Amino acid sequence: MNGGINSYFILFLLYLLLSACTHPPRGIVPVSNFQLDRYLGKWYEIARLDHSFERGLSDVSAHYRLQPDGNIEVINRGYDASKDQWREAIGVAKFIGEPTVGALKVSFFGPFYGGYHIAELDRQDYRWVLIVGASRNYCWILARDRTITAELRQQLINKARQLDIDTDSFIWVAQERPDT
Repeated sequence: MNGGINSYFILFLLYLLLSACTHPPRGIVPVSNFQLDRYLGKWYEIARLDHSFERGLSDVSAHYRLQPDGNIEVINRGYDASKDQWREAIGVAKFIGEPTVGALKVSFFGPFYGGYHIAELDRQDYRWVLIVGASRNYCWILARDRTITAELRQQLINKARQLDIDTDSFIWVAQERPDT
């Protein structure tokens, strides 16, 4: 019986650990009145914090498509110059709570999910977005266009700094290759 209790305890701790990887960091409030239908489609990665799964990639884009089951297919694509080839990862995103709140969890690796929290959004036209992961070590700026204006860039840097993101570590992603 003691082994059963230990197994349940270990499973419970594993559940807590995995679910903690999806919630926003303290002080990050995902946008409300989010409209998924306006968010779907292609986005270009303008900036990111460094992490192993995108290291060395340029021309990164993300494409979001609604699936019949209500989940969102995520196709991330980037160019790896060291291998002279495109890399692609296909995943799934799900809302953590209400679909009108920009808080999702995304998985590219089976049952393991990471947080995807829309911290700032162009609410008028859905042309740009600032995303924070489950920790402040994960942050992206995406846009519908390959580049953004200097004014918008500074606005998003300022917002990220307000959220205690290390903006000095942003990698500004080259977007020079044609879409194929």
